[in-house]
Formats: sequence, structure tokens, C-alpha cells
Amino acid sequence: MKILVVYYSRTGNTEKIGNEIAKILKADTEQIIDKKDRSGSIGWVVAGKDGMGKKLTKIETVKKDPAKYDLVIVGTPVWVNMTPAVRTYLRKFKGKFKLTAFYCTKGGSNANIFPDMEEESGSKAKTTMEILDKEIKEDSYKEKVKNFTSQL
Repeated sequence: MKILVVYYSRTGNTEKIGNEIAKILKADTEQIIDKKDRSGSIGWVVAGKDGMGKKLTKIETVKKDPAKYDLVIVGTPVWVNMTPAVRTYLRKFKGKFKLTAFYCTKGGSNANIFPDMEEESGSKAKTTMEILDKEIKEDSYKEKVKNFTSQL
């Protein structure tokens, strides 16, 4: 099975999990690059506002065509909703995913973003996973990743 792990990561948490998943599954990776500057505290505030508003953004051209993969795993931080960069990616390739799985990293929000990700991608996720930022800091997320990848 040809697998692609795609993620957007502002702080590195979602990237760390994506790379861990890719290593276990021997998958290709692609980072979604948001062209909007979201650095610093002002970037954080704008990011939350854009996430809450379910906004789209401009992203750099992707190098890997998700339609050429049997499974595409998409990761996003939670900014009330999924990030604008991931929303833009999913909408751009809607209907072109053969099979998807989704994961998110979050501080503690109770938001369930996966139905929105399924809607934007046009694909029902085979499985999903949420990882809290504190689990990443404490290095206690690995069992969740192992369970997630075993379902794929």
C-alpha cells in the first residue's frame, strides 16, 4: 500500500506526530506550507480567528499528488477548527482521496474536527486520532500512535 502523511504544523507538534506515523508505516511525507505569516503572538491570535472562521488560505504548491496514494493521512493542529492550510488542502483535492485517516494535535479543546475534515475531503476516515500537546511534552503519545497505525 502506498501511503502519504500530509500535515500542517505551526509549532512542530503535528509534524512530530506525522513523522512518527510515517516512520512506522514507511510512508512518504509532505508538509503543507501556509503562505500567511502565523509566527509570534500576533500570528497565534490571527490563526485562532482564521480557524474559528473556517477560512481558507494560500498554500505553497504541493509536490506529491494525493490521488496517486492508496491512503492519505492528514494531520492538523486544532485552532477551534482545523487550520486554514489543511482546510485549503482538503478542499483542493476533494474527491481525489482513495482512503483517508485523520489526526490532530490540540491543547485541550473539546472540538471534534473530524466530521468537518471528512466533509472537506469528500472521504470518510478509516480511523482518527487526537493527541494533546501535554502528551507530546510528556512523551506519552506513542501508544496512541501505535494503536492508530495498527488500524490502517
